[in-house]
Amino acid sequence: MLYFENDYSEGAHEKVLKHLIDTNMEQLSGYGHDTYCDLAKQKIKEACACPDAEIFFISGGTQTNQIVIDAMLQGYEGVIAATTGHVSGHEAGAIEFTGHKVLTIPQENGKISAEEIKKYLTTYYGDASYDHMVFPGMVYITHPTEYGTLYTKAELEEISAVCHEYDIPLYLDGARLGYALASETDVSLADIANYCDVFYIGGTKVGALCGEAVVFTKKNMPKHFFTSVKQHGGLLAKGRLLGVQFDALFTDDLYFEIGKSAIACAKKLKDAFRDKGYTFYLDSPTNQIFIVLENQKIDELQKEVVFGRWEKADENHTVVRFVTSWATKEEDVERLIELL
Repeated sequence: MLYFENDYSEGAHEKVLKHLIDTNMEQLSGYGHDTYCDLAKQKIKEACACPDAEIFFISGGTQTNQIVIDAMLQGYEGVIAATTGHVSGHEAGAIEFTGHKVLTIPQENGKISAEEIKKYLTTYYGDASYDHMVFPGMVYITHPTEYGTLYTKAELEEISAVCHEYDIPLYLDGARLGYALASETDVSLADIANYCDVFYIGGTKVGALCGEAVVFTKKNMPKHFFTSVKQHGGLLAKGRLLGVQFDALFTDDLYFEIGKSAIACAKKLKDAFRDKGYTFYLDSPTNQIFIVLENQKIDELQKEVVFGRWEKADENHTVVRFVTSWATKEEDVERLIELL
């Protein structure tokens, strides 16, 4: 079988594994108070061009979103997100579980605009009874989005400006950030650190066994964040596991290089879909490819290829998703193209 289902099917990049093995017998302090967590944090600060950044490693994406949002919001506040945002639909109500409502707004190809955010905020505060409702306390975006699309530098700047106008933080979910940075984009890691109040660098989907690096960019890490992480069950006693991995990922630009290989494979596959006359659901510049297929063809193809059914297009067609990753082999791309 060929696997194009997601970008976390494999374990970890060999250099990450080697670093884990090489450091395995070192005796280190727990809970992230170790040499490798410190080294990784320093390397991430340099990569973000944000020397004052405060960084914390958390085990997974849903845990990260839940903990960061809960720690940064007051009990009466909610978080603005796209209707298709990850926290809106694919996290089992994890945000609501903490008592914070996800306030959804319209999206286009997975992205929300500064205009829509401003419209929501203006309407909210224009209501004479707004203090009877859930306060919008944060804006949440993903980059890449659930549809693999990317924000431009100008769009981030505009969204950031609206957030600052209303004194609410901008939070960017970077579960697949490595693939965004490797794509054709005018947004750098330093830009993200500049425009966002907090974001996370995804490791789970970009070469690590597990783990995400949360970056607070404005000396704004919530008070006693360490304790909040532990309270939510997201604190690893063997915090070294995350620090060692991110130390490897941010050595010799590994994080950026392995993202490039996934994008190259995705481009080759997209070109083949296009040349063979397949219908694209939308144009994604990253490692997620959305195609509209006849249901009968899906059944045939799934005998030899693992990929995802995304959403119903009509009675006879379904939107499906093919995903490349840091581990995708070029020969597997070639085999899939032959099957197409």
